[in-house]
Amino acid sequence: MAASLTYPEAIVIGLLQGVTELFPVSSLGHSVLLPAVIGGRWARDLSMSADQSPYLAFVVAVHVATAVALVWFFRSDWVRIVRGLISSVRTRSITNADERLAWLLIVATIPVGLVGLALEHTVRTALGRPLPASVFLIVNGILLASVERLRSRQRNVPVLVGADGTYASSAATGSGDGVSAGNGGIESDHRIANQSWRQALLIGSAQILALLPGISRSGSTIGAGLLRGLSHEDSARFAFLLATPVIAAAGVLKLPELAGPEGHGILGPVLAGSLVAGVAAYVSLRFLTKYFETRTLNPFAIYCVIAGAAGVVWSLAG
Repeated sequence: MAASLTYPEAIVIGLLQGVTELFPVSSLGHSVLLPAVIGGRWARDLSMSADQSPYLAFVVAVHVATAVALVWFFRSDWVRIVRGLISSVRTRSITNADERLAWLLIVATIPVGLVGLALEHTVRTALGRPLPASVFLIVNGILLASVERLRSRQRNVPVLVGADGTYASSAATGSGDGVSAGNGGIESDHRIANQSWRQALLIGSAQILALLPGISRSGSTIGAGLLRGLSHEDSARFAFLLATPVIAAAGVLKLPELAGPEGHGILGPVLAGSLVAGVAAYVSLRFLTKYFETRTLNPFAIYCVIAGAAGVVWSLAG
């Protein structure tokens, strides 16, 4: 029987994709693992490693929905950034934080764009299976925990005060890592814009790791930002701003697949799943932007190691 896509499959995976694309737990890894664990028709319909599958066309659509949610959530910020880019091009200079941030985002996006175009299909078809995804999910958890451990050894970093990853506010520690006072988004963007070109390039390049199923795009970028001296809040914001053009470009480039054989007869489920993914992504953003004002990556690291280990056991047992 040929693979297809049902409404329950589309809605569940849309919800999963919308949440895990932005949480530092790897949407690709979960999109590989969950259908395989459920098995049966789900495993057949939702195959990530097949060359031609309605699942791939569906994933393209939900990525576009996630990008729309990102743009809408940060709409006022993107208006400033785009205006800054236009004014910078017009004057052929960089005179303010918005103009500099626009160019930093462009520079930081180039590496993952080039590598993604060259290797995405090869990596997905070679590694888009449960066992590799489970192993990389464990690696993702270890990387997140390692970043937090290295971060805690740096000077003037808030000391963890709870097992849930909560740390003391900047007012208590004098670290500057926490909620900024007033106009938080603009102030955060100004701090992000103070990065060097090299630093932004390194942070953006961390997104390349997310080509591996099980490695999180947001986790890699947030972790790189933390290691380069940004706060959790600013690292998360930069990661979400960086994710917008990458996710949108990947979706738009592959959107024509929905008009081909892979998209035949699945437009209804695709629309349903995309709507769920967009709403889930928006809600996730509201939660995560508040979460990273006072909390760390540690809870996500623990989850990834446990989920990845369970996936390895399941894969080997099967």
